[in-house]
Amino acid sequence: RKPVVLKGMELGTCTTKWTVDYLSQAEGSKEVKIHVSAVPQMDFLSKNFVYRTLPFDVFVRRAAEVKHKEYFLSEDEKYYLRSVGEDARKDIADIRKQFPILAEDVQIPEYFEKEQFFSSIFRISSAGLQLWTHYDVMDNFLIQVTGKKRVVLYSPRDAPYLYLSGTKSEVLDVDNPDLEKYPLFVKAKRYQCFLEAGDVLFIPALWFHNVISEEFGVALNVFWKHLPAESYDKSDMYGNKDPMAASRAIQILDRALKALEELPEEYRDFYARRMVLRIQEKAYRSDDG
Repeated sequence: RKPVVLKGMELGTCTTKWTVDYLSQAEGSKEVKIHVSAVPQMDFLSKNFVYRTLPFDVFVRRAAEVKHKEYFLSEDEKYYLRSVGEDARKDIADIRKQFPILAEDVQIPEYFEKEQFFSSIFRISSAGLQLWTHYDVMDNFLIQVTGKKRVVLYSPRDAPYLYLSGTKSEVLDVDNPDLEKYPLFVKAKRYQCFLEAGDVLFIPALWFHNVISEEFGVALNVFWKHLPAESYDKSDMYGNKDPMAASRAIQILDRALKALEELPEEYRDFYARRMVLRIQEKAYRSDDG
């Protein structure tokens, strides 16, 4: 249950074939919906980006540029493609369906059973783009096909220090955090790795990760269900909804906290502390894993 970088994997011809020219020609002018940001650090909480649609070949060439002659927001805007299903609300991203020609070039490492497969997400990022810190509820591989990435990770145990809003951290700049605003962040133990073209990062479920594209690059994320299939929310198309049991538990906790509001502050504080002790006693792991 720890992240690890796998090197020297057999990934198919994608690592040599996927140049800007090849990508542009292979999938042509099909339209893709992309994120466009005027700043390098994209924030999904404040939505500091806009969605735009471009022909795939035009998008690839723009994403590979540093300065743009044609642009939506600014000449140094950043681009990000995260592939989705045909109907993003009903269909799961699968490179074999959305980018069938490119899919033929990829050999996905077989570390899980075929029936465990959940999604394969095709990603393209401009140089310098940084994605928000978040966790996913399934195990996944980040396959870096071309370009270089830096990935900063935090253990699930450090969740109390990451200022979470749902599955995402409010701390955008993990290299220079605002410690006046986020003082507990210093307690989070930072892990970091650098991915070269052809490297594969295993990211276990619940591990927080922040991804920085040091170069224009193409990647493929492959998610699989390592818990029993019925554990997952069937409406989850992105692999980021908490397991059904966890969602129920959080709803119950919210109701319990609502009930405490009927009491005066000193009682509310006392019984809240008792609840925390119960949770620690019943649910916290006692080992250092």
